[in-house]
Amino acid sequence: MADKDYYKILGLSKTASQDDIKKAFKKLAFKYHPDKNPGDKKSEDHFKDVNEAYAVLSDEKKRRQYDQFGSSGVHQRYSQEDIFRGFDARDIFSEMGFGGDIFGTIFGGGKAGGILAAA
Repeated sequence: MADKDYYKILGLSKTASQDDIKKAFKKLAFKYHPDKNPGDKKSEDHFKDVNEAYAVLSDEKKRRQYDQFGSSGVHQRYSQEDIFRGFDARDIFSEMGFGGDIFGTIFGGGKAGGILAAA
């Protein structure tokens, strides 16, 4: 698996604050959200990457692991399910005007768990 640069995916530097990470995530999740880009596989892939980057960088422990070992190191230490454990962006998507269970609808399985099956 090629190492993903989560900071680059979110358009941030390694010194980004948690607030910066959340703002970047909201902006990019809105831009690439499947409801805004129906049937666009490239946008769907970006949406998945943005969600994964946010799931790691918004969690201080996972972010430290990522900063030390990169995404391949995170994937060695955490299963896909563990990466998204505790990650629930429904509140953020509701703030952006997207209702319902986007993860269940788009990826199957509800919450972020369905992303894993599609990733």
